[in-house]
Amino acid sequence: MDNMHGYQGSSMVQYQDHNDQDSRILDEGYLAFREGSDRRTEDGASSEETEGHDEDDEIYEGEYQGIPAGSRTKPGMTVWEAGMDTELRNHEEELAEQYEVIMQECGHSRFQWLLYLSLGFALMADGVEVFVVGFVLPSAEQNMCMPQEKSSWMGICVYVGMMLGALSWGGLADKIGRRQSLLMALSFNSFFTCFSSFMQSYEAFLFCHFFSGFGIGGTAPIAFPYFSEFLSRDKRGEHLSWLCMFGMIGGIYASALAWAIIPHYGWSFSMGSAYQFHSWRVFVITCALPALASIVAITFMPESPRFLLQMGWHDKAWMVLKQVHDTNMRAKGTPEKVFSVHQIGILQPKDEIVEIQTETGTWYQRFHVRIKTLLHLMWKNFLKCFEFRIRRSAVLLMAVWFTLSFGYFGLSIWFPKMIQQLQDEEYDSKVKIFDGERVKDFTFNFTLENQIHLHGEFVNVRFINMKFKSVTFMNFLFDNCDFDDITSMNTYFKNCTLRSTSFYNTDIYKEKFINSHLDNCTFKLFKQGCHIDFSNDYSAYWVYFVTFLGILAVLPGNIMSALFMDKVGRLNMLGGSMVISAISCFLLWFGNSQAVLIGILCLYNGLSISAWNSLDVLTTEIFPSDRRTSGFGFLSALGRLATIFGSLAFGSLVMTTKAYPILLASSLLLFGGLVAFKLPDTHNLILM
Repeated sequence: MDNMHGYQGSSMVQYQDHNDQDSRILDEGYLAFREGSDRRTEDGASSEETEGHDEDDEIYEGEYQGIPAGSRTKPGMTVWEAGMDTELRNHEEELAEQYEVIMQECGHSRFQWLLYLSLGFALMADGVEVFVVGFVLPSAEQNMCMPQEKSSWMGICVYVGMMLGALSWGGLADKIGRRQSLLMALSFNSFFTCFSSFMQSYEAFLFCHFFSGFGIGGTAPIAFPYFSEFLSRDKRGEHLSWLCMFGMIGGIYASALAWAIIPHYGWSFSMGSAYQFHSWRVFVITCALPALASIVAITFMPESPRFLLQMGWHDKAWMVLKQVHDTNMRAKGTPEKVFSVHQIGILQPKDEIVEIQTETGTWYQRFHVRIKTLLHLMWKNFLKCFEFRIRRSAVLLMAVWFTLSFGYFGLSIWFPKMIQQLQDEEYDSKVKIFDGERVKDFTFNFTLENQIHLHGEFVNVRFINMKFKSVTFMNFLFDNCDFDDITSMNTYFKNCTLRSTSFYNTDIYKEKFINSHLDNCTFKLFKQGCHIDFSNDYSAYWVYFVTFLGILAVLPGNIMSALFMDKVGRLNMLGGSMVISAISCFLLWFGNSQAVLIGILCLYNGLSISAWNSLDVLTTEIFPSDRRTSGFGFLSALGRLATIFGSLAFGSLVMTTKAYPILLASSLLLFGGLVAFKLPDTHNLILM
């Protein structure tokens, strides 16, 4: 079995009996290591000869079972260095065991549920960010004259921001703290999300959403480790799975608000002809509310005591643990119960940032040195995610994250595009063709939609305060006609002749006339900017409703994964869910209608959500505390990169045969599922 950081002891209570003999805590909060390691063998703790067994000769489920002592030595490491490494590792295991005992004494009650809701809002904001661009893009690209060939860059830009944010915030949280980093990331996201709603140009909107994605990219890599460090071993799997549900809630929130706000153009207002604040901008502002709610809630939450101990801040950690204990005891009706822990073992802090505050002169020199040192420490911590003890687990996790992200999000993008293609085909099949019509002395003041007019003529005809959508005039004559206050979408004049015709306050620009002849025509007061398609309400409702159904379909999977995470096991749930999802891809052969495709989409989402939940739990548990958010952040960034590749790959397969997306998605998910079974099971492991 792969080496891991975890350790399952035979009796955590034993540690409390001999902890004072094994270590002593200095007044400054630094730990002096025990003199000699032979006493651990006498006390029943692990040694070179007995590691991997307890007093009853039962094999641990941890990382060291069955591996000879010599095989744990790094290449190039001396015997003395190997001994020191083993000494430090053994001590880390004992401290982790002591922390587990303390968390069990603190219990699981009101404090964990308050933190659960606080972090839930953060993950809800993450779920919203995934959908917000897709919902506003159709309206935004029209409103801001966004070129069709550039519209795909919006989604890519957001995911690139998420990728860089996951790397940055994840690494930062291991050095300055989970709480502070999460507050900074959420503030980044909420500010740029709100700011983007006021942007009038495509470039500025793109810029804001890049940094919005950068901020939200740090939520998941921090939230899951943060919550896990307040949970005891027997509660960890289930409650981390419940936390995963907020991503789904964020998706439901986004789709419901998009459904309720974006198609209602009466919500918009304008300040002159240049500044237009349409309903989709109102929707963007509402998408920042979960992040703002999380900021307010997390402000009242303490830092992770596991992180504080890792940094050597014994007193702060003790105060937080006492707060957790007292809050839970009051909730349980036993406020008189006293927190019995008086001393907690800590590791010697290694953060060089502490020394630079007094060794440098001016404030800007200190700031420069601090940033430089911080980046250096983050890089060193990132490299530790691949050290020899957890290297194999990290590589396997990389394979699972990449294949699941590529297959899941790629196919999730292919589904709505395929449904949209079917809608377009149905729309085109309903086109009305008028051939050889003659209209004279008539006034049009109603919408013309999905029509083709051939070989006809309009004489002395007025078009007033109306809308054209998908209307084409071919080989047509317009004589002495007036176009007044016209809004058009996908409307063209091909091989037409226009004589003595006037255009006033319209968006029918000269590029709308293809191979046409204009004689004595006048154009006055063009509509400024680009305008929303006012006649596409049904299509918008349909897109949001389909997305809503697809997200709602993961609810049963979320509940099942939370209830059975510890009973079924992380590996069985992860690998099994990916393999079953791979098999379900072949149902796409039968997706010849919108209703069938929507049903397959719901089934696929419901089957694959268990894989995501178990992967989040596994990733949180595999990395030790000093690099937990760094490792999670790197894998999350890898997943975002795979999502970009998947969206490009599957997006190009919409117009091809179904065989390509089926084979690509199923093969990736199947491979990732089989790899997942090679990961170590972390169910009974104590967080290091």
